[in-house]
Amino acid sequence: MTGEEPLRPQSLMLTFLGDQVLGRDVCVYSGSVIDVFARAGIGEQAARSTLTRMVHRGLLCRQREGRRMYFGLTERSEAVLRDGERRIWRTGAVNRHWDGTWTLLGFSLPESWQRQRHDLRSRLAWSGFGPLFGGLWIAPGEVDVTALVADLGLSAHVKVFRAHADPGMDIGRMIEDTWELSGLAERYTAFVRRWQPWQSDLPEAGDGLVLRLRLQTEWLQVIRRDPRLPVRHLPDDWPAEEAEKTFRTVHERLTPLAREASGRLLDLVPVRDGQA
Repeated sequence: MTGEEPLRPQSLMLTFLGDQVLGRDVCVYSGSVIDVFARAGIGEQAARSTLTRMVHRGLLCRQREGRRMYFGLTERSEAVLRDGERRIWRTGAVNRHWDGTWTLLGFSLPESWQRQRHDLRSRLAWSGFGPLFGGLWIAPGEVDVTALVADLGLSAHVKVFRAHADPGMDIGRMIEDTWELSGLAERYTAFVRRWQPWQSDLPEAGDGLVLRLRLQTEWLQVIRRDPRLPVRHLPDDWPAEEAEKTFRTVHERLTPLAREASGRLLDLVPVRDGQA
C-alpha cells in the first residue's frame, strides 16, 4: 500500500485483540497470532516477544490447552480496548456538539522537578490538553484528570477548573496558538491519501483481515492524538470528517473478507477459570 507506515507490534496486537477477542470470552492460540502477524510483515520472534511483554505488563493472561498456549484479556487490557472502541465508534473524530466548556489545569512544580514536569506535559498532551501559557493548560469539554494527576503523584501541585471564554475572545485564534493544527491536519490528510484507494479496490481474500487490522490501528493512532477541538472554531477545510468517512467506508468494505479470514485462520477457545 502506498505510503504504508510501520506499526508497533503492540499497537497491532491491541487492535487484533479488540477486533477478535474483546467481548467474546475467548482466548486465542499463539500460533494464530503468529500467522496473522506474519501476514502483516511481523516476524515470529517479534510476535512472541510482544505476547510475553504484554503478559508481564498485566495486559494478557495465559491459558494452556494440551500442548498449546492460548492468550486472553485481563481487566486492564479490556479497559484499554473498551476505551479505544469508544473512541473509534462513539466519540468519533469530529466534535460537533461542544457546549462551550473548557477544562483549565494549572500547575507549579519546583525547578528541579524536570522529569515530573516532562511526564505531566506528556500526559496532558495525550489527554487533549494544549499549553495556553507556561503552567496553564487547556482542553475542550470536561476532562477528568484526577487519575492522571494522582498516578504522577502531583495532586498537591495541580489546580483544575471548568471555564467558559469571554464572549469577545477569538477562540479560533486561541486554538491556533495553543495546538499544532497543521501537523494534526496533515495526519488526517495522509490517512485519506493512504486509504482512499480501498474505497473502490478490494484486496485478495486472504489479506482482508490484516488490512482491516492495519486500518483500525492507524486510525486509532490518528484520533488519539486529536484533542477533539470544536469543529466550528476550526478551518473550513478541516480534514477530519473526510478521514472519518474514509475509515468507515473502507472498514465496511473489508469486514466480510476479514470475517472469512478470521474464521479460517484463528483457533479460539472459551475462557475458563484459573488460567495459567
